[in-house]
Amino acid sequence: MPPLTPVTILQIAPELDTGGVERTAVDVARACVSHGWRALVASQGGRLVAELEQAGGEHVTLPLASKNPLTILANARALVNLIRSRNVSLVHARSRAPAWSALIAARVTGVPFVTTYHGAYNQKSALKGLYNSVMARADTVIANSHFTKRLIAERHACAGDRVTVIHRGSDVTGFARAAISDDRLDALRAAWGLGGHERVILQMARITPWKGQPVTIDAFARLDPAAHGDCVLILAGDAQGRGGYLDALRARIESHGLGERVRLTGHCADVPAAMALACVVAVSSVEPEAFGRAAVEAQLAGAPVVVSDLGAVPETVLAPPQVTAEQRTGWRVPPGDPGALAAALDEALSLDESARKALTDRARAHAAEHFSLHAMCAATLAVYEDLIPAV
Repeated sequence: MPPLTPVTILQIAPELDTGGVERTAVDVARACVSHGWRALVASQGGRLVAELEQAGGEHVTLPLASKNPLTILANARALVNLIRSRNVSLVHARSRAPAWSALIAARVTGVPFVTTYHGAYNQKSALKGLYNSVMARADTVIANSHFTKRLIAERHACAGDRVTVIHRGSDVTGFARAAISDDRLDALRAAWGLGGHERVILQMARITPWKGQPVTIDAFARLDPAAHGDCVLILAGDAQGRGGYLDALRARIESHGLGERVRLTGHCADVPAAMALACVVAVSSVEPEAFGRAAVEAQLAGAPVVVSDLGAVPETVLAPPQVTAEQRTGWRVPPGDPGALAAALDEALSLDESARKALTDRARAHAAEHFSLHAMCAATLAVYEDLIPAV
């Protein structure tokens, strides 16, 4: 028999602005609605609220990005009231500070509690370890990669055997070239100041030091102008108030004499179009990626990708010595090494048409098979069904 009241899933995030946490929350909310359930997302708001509501979800505004202990307790009280008033069936938290509020509320109300361990969180002290441990205290803990699952096991004995791996999923169809209109490409070229003749090297990442933009700039400066003088480096991402870091990047660009050949273009809302414009995508992180969405989306879009070889990268991008050169889906280079990055970029940019097509066809098939949005949502909803009584 179907449940007497509609299943209602409440996801908790700091904000709904930009990034993997936010995008995944909206994707799962859409899947819940398609499944005939009600989808609530509580956060302090952001760019993706409109998309959530268009998908049939509902947004609840709370100051969930705050790490202030008093605010965390106040949020917990608000979530208790929300769970009771809306007959919430399950709470799913996606970040640490709001997860503490969600844990308290879930235990007070007795509803199942799920977390997704989205990041390789900094843990340099016992206090930080305690703060991070909330992500391992759920009834089911979702790790977004096998790398993340190993990290949880090393850090949090409290997680026990309650950890399951669900890789981050991307929209396979939405990244196909046929799904991206010429108008979208033209609009992005205009926004980026491109004339249409340039070859684009793209780094799609938040403007923050651990994403390694200085390494990408230094690598770009090493490329041979005779072979790659028509290339433009686009650093697309939201600086989220890091004005000092932006200034440092601009100074680095000027020190290399790169001028307009390197562009800091800010937030990009049309990621599929950005990937479609790229001749090669760089993922230059200097700290471990817990998953690495940009690397997967580049492969789905048919753009060769060069990534830092750390974190979950071996799960998303195949390269020697893990596979043969004929099986590679991209390049993996040591993190923080602009020389190695430049060499890989040069190799990717120098592929002839046949070799490029073979690589990108192989990469797209790999990403579509292992990292689809459909698979992620189906696995997440299966976790919910296992925990919700009478579903």
